[in-house]
Amino acid sequence: MKVAEFNFDLPEELIAQSPIKKRSDSRLLVLDRATNKITHHHFYEIVDMLSEKDVLVLNNTKVIPCRIFGEKKDTHAKIEILLLKNLGNDFWECLIKPFRRIHLNTKIIISDNLEAVCVEKKEEGLVIMKFSYQGIFLEILESLGEMPLPPYIHEKLKDKNRYQTIYAKELGSSAAPTAGLHFTEEIFEKLKEKKVTLCYLTLEIGLGTFRPVAVDDVSEHIMHKEKYSMSKETADILNEAKKNNKRIVAVGTTSTRTLESIFQKYQKFVECEEETNIFIYPGYEFRAIDALITNFHLPKSTLIMLVSAFASKEKILKAYEEAISLKYRFFSFGDAMFIK
Repeated sequence: MKVAEFNFDLPEELIAQSPIKKRSDSRLLVLDRATNKITHHHFYEIVDMLSEKDVLVLNNTKVIPCRIFGEKKDTHAKIEILLLKNLGNDFWECLIKPFRRIHLNTKIIISDNLEAVCVEKKEEGLVIMKFSYQGIFLEILESLGEMPLPPYIHEKLKDKNRYQTIYAKELGSSAAPTAGLHFTEEIFEKLKEKKVTLCYLTLEIGLGTFRPVAVDDVSEHIMHKEKYSMSKETADILNEAKKNNKRIVAVGTTSTRTLESIFQKYQKFVECEEETNIFIYPGYEFRAIDALITNFHLPKSTLIMLVSAFASKEKILKAYEEAISLKYRFFSFGDAMFIK
């Protein structure tokens, strides 16, 4: 299977550059896998499509404002640092620009009370940095850092909270679980009134989400590892749902990857804290989820491969073609799909 099979032409003006004024006013394309029928709605109508026979699974990860700027201590050259992974003891794996200006022991001054030194230079722009500071590191990032918006978003984000879900709780991601950005408190209240079960897990999203697939053959791609956790409460809810033939609806590809990773390993849902590099593409047999709420994804990305595995490549590309013709908004701040 070739990566090129997952390509499609997307007009640049359909790449959403900023969030819609009200989260739930985004559009919603519904794809019925059984009938092949495609219908068009607004996201707030998701309430009408769910019932007490559904369990909604959401990724409650919280994005760190992890894009920071500094300068080299010796030359004052401007440096951009994107924190990707906390390695413990103030060591972080980071993406650096410009990469060529950083060498072993290069010191970067970020503010009066925050600096970093390169302790290892890797490849593809990656380095290991050791940070020195006064105070609480995450509080410093909150005041200094910018949200790590994807490279296809060129507009500055006015409100940091618009790149967080309203249920974001566990700090640790370098990107938002964007399928969840459409939910509002009003929607949650209505879902609870309908007795739809809500439960949460955590997957820390790394920037590997945005890395292009660099091989021609899909099977040769190696996924990045991401840390996830599931509580006993969520595991119990999901096992009960399986037992009673309830529909498990994953919100986003990150929730999907977590649920499938756990079920594939244990043949049930369990309390755990592990890592996954599961790569889901056509041919994969889904065992954990029954429906999926997701955004519209990049051409030739691992995410469009995942939704193609769930609904078939032909159905997804047809749905995308229709969405483009109707000028849906794409990617992180774009519109949503419900695949049932």
